[in-house]
Amino acid sequence: MKRNTKTYIIAALSFLLAMGCSKDFLERPPLNQISQETFWKKENDVYQAVNGVYNKLSGDGIIYDDGASDNAHAQYPWESFATELSSGNVTTALTGSWNFEDIRRCNYFLENADKAAEIMDAALLTRYKAEVRFLRAYFYTLLMNKYGAVPIIAKTLSLDEVNIPRNPHTEVVKFVIDELQAIKDSLPVSYSGGKPNEKGRATKGAALSLLARVQLNEGQWQAAVDAAEEVMGLGYSLFRVNAEATVDVADDYSQWINFRDTADEQKFRLALRSYEGLFRQLNEGNSEVILDRQYIEQVDANSLNTYLPSGDMGGWSSVTPTQSLVDAYDNYQSGEPITPVDPVRRAEWYKNNDPQFANEYKNRDPRFYATVLFNGAPWNAFSSGFKFKWTPGASNMSQTGYNFRKLVDPAFYQEPIIDNHANVILIRYAEMLLTYAEAKNELSGPDATVYAALNQIRERAGMPSVDQTKYASQEALRQLIRRERRVELALEGQRYMDIRRWKIAPQVMMNINDVRNTLAQARSWDDKLYLLPVPQTQIDLSQGILTQNPGY
Repeated sequence: MKRNTKTYIIAALSFLLAMGCSKDFLERPPLNQISQETFWKKENDVYQAVNGVYNKLSGDGIIYDDGASDNAHAQYPWESFATELSSGNVTTALTGSWNFEDIRRCNYFLENADKAAEIMDAALLTRYKAEVRFLRAYFYTLLMNKYGAVPIIAKTLSLDEVNIPRNPHTEVVKFVIDELQAIKDSLPVSYSGGKPNEKGRATKGAALSLLARVQLNEGQWQAAVDAAEEVMGLGYSLFRVNAEATVDVADDYSQWINFRDTADEQKFRLALRSYEGLFRQLNEGNSEVILDRQYIEQVDANSLNTYLPSGDMGGWSSVTPTQSLVDAYDNYQSGEPITPVDPVRRAEWYKNNDPQFANEYKNRDPRFYATVLFNGAPWNAFSSGFKFKWTPGASNMSQTGYNFRKLVDPAFYQEPIIDNHANVILIRYAEMLLTYAEAKNELSGPDATVYAALNQIRERAGMPSVDQTKYASQEALRQLIRRERRVELALEGQRYMDIRRWKIAPQVMMNINDVRNTLAQARSWDDKLYLLPVPQTQIDLSQGILTQNPGY
């Protein structure tokens, strides 16, 4: 880790320079002379330093974790490691996400923040430090999910500390859990808004939710139940709308859904709008959001309106749905799984422009229509009269026959530019309901609280409640929970770990074909892919102190 250590120190100095400020330009020392002694003198210095740590939160990049799973195809290898990883052709040359810059930034703050103790409110300083410790735990969670064992670095390093070994995975898990347990009560349940209490900062709910996520991944069922249950008592709720926007009313779903009556159609439409609306800028900070990556309008933007739409919509089709994901959405009326169409027959129907090609897209979970663009899908909010049509082989087009609609904010297509400034949700309440349901079922099997948690999600989605007779066994309910988790959290970065912790990756990481049954991506699985390789360059620089993951 020799190079990483040097970068660690340089990054700390760069962070100090970046955060320095003064009210009078003439009173500023030269930028190359800003030091710890001149920086940590004002409350605003600490405020800016905390914001500098938040800036390292991932945002639109979460979609690539789905691209490395069976949910999606990431077609451009220069955008992320998802293309290489999903293909199975992974070598130790892969740099992946072995990066400690965000952790360096946290450690530098925590070592220096107390220098401002005499000039700022003690409670606020304590909260700031808790926020940064939360962020460090979040960053470590991302690292251990990918690599398992990683070095625990809880301080800035000197030039003499160049070779740091990896801590065992169990120690990293304990470090993250201990940190979250230690700081959760130092964080508020919510923020009032305005400096320095802006909404979007780490809360008690965020700490408990990350704790529950880690414990779920580690199979710590009782602990995950306890943490999720505590989140469920903090006042979060699933986001809902009670009316459609005028532009959305024009979308005709009568050709796709056999509505029983007007009330059924209204239920479907509000379910679709509630689900897709929770990710849009108009509804930022809604009751479901627990943690998000904040974007400032006209200052910075996420790239989802570029990465996800098709080329003829102004996008790149960087990450697109697989047929496997399409098949995962249940029947709208029965609430049960659909029977997938035979790929050969689908290809024939597509080739011959047979009306039967459209049948598999009918009567599906409303979340399907809010998530996937398929041939004929209406979307007047994007453009008046718009219906999606896949054009294979054209520039920046999907390789699967589908594009994602979820996370694309159509409001920005009405502006001079299509930049998307919507915050990217990193943790939300629906995930905690699913966490509770899964952990509780694994711990003791089905009970009324598990069904209630699932039914909250299914009701918001416009789907029938869980059939408690059919899903009365632990195994049957386990499979339902896994299906529900897949469709509810599609494209939110959770599927990567789900297929690994459930040990189903060997079964689901199969070749991807498009709707013509033509190969879009060859995939293979090796059990070494449960973890990424430590970059060989880092092992070499560490003079062998860093060790490699099995199989590489």
